[in-house]
Amino acid sequence: HKQKVVNWKVMGIMLGGSLPASLMTVFLLHRYFPDSSAYQDLLTTSLGFMLMLTALVLVFRNRILKHAMNVHLHPEQKGVQNHPYFWTFICGLFLGVLVTLSSIGAGAFGTAVLMLLYPRWVSLRIVGTDLAHAVPLTLTAGIGHIFLGHVDWSLLFALLCGSLPAIYFGSKIASQLPDRMLQIMLAVILGVMGAKYAFI
Repeated sequence: HKQKVVNWKVMGIMLGGSLPASLMTVFLLHRYFPDSSAYQDLLTTSLGFMLMLTALVLVFRNRILKHAMNVHLHPEQKGVQNHPYFWTFICGLFLGVLVTLSSIGAGAFGTAVLMLLYPRWVSLRIVGTDLAHAVPLTLTAGIGHIFLGHVDWSLLFALLCGSLPAIYFGSKIASQLPDRMLQIMLAVILGVMGAKYAFI
């Protein structure tokens, strides 16, 4: 927010889909899957492949940009850019379920979808908007898992001690990096994460 890279309108539309989806997922987990190990293997494998797909989207961002420009010049062609707010809401629904189930998705999938829907945005605006959306979504999902009894408080404290200072410095560093370099870094990180979940 301090870097002025968050699009609050788009963030709000995503949140309109993700928060209800997160609450519904918590309810369904409580009702039908009291033991998280029942769906763990299938979920981590599928998420691994989707993370790698996200990395490919980042690598081919320039081609996506060319496609978006073509849609702008020829509006009669059908595509997700013709109705970006509708698909942003659908993305929110999808992310609400994924984040609540696995904690993965708010950054990886949100980044990829925002890049597809708003390819003219620079990477920093995409990351900033997606992070702003991730905060209330992960808070809602986290409260749901507290209710389900799935939270290790000592581990949570250790994660916060490392991640909160890193967020501040990371946003400062990202604002100084060339856009293409930031895309490549994100693609490599997501690709490695995806390979780990899919094959290990």
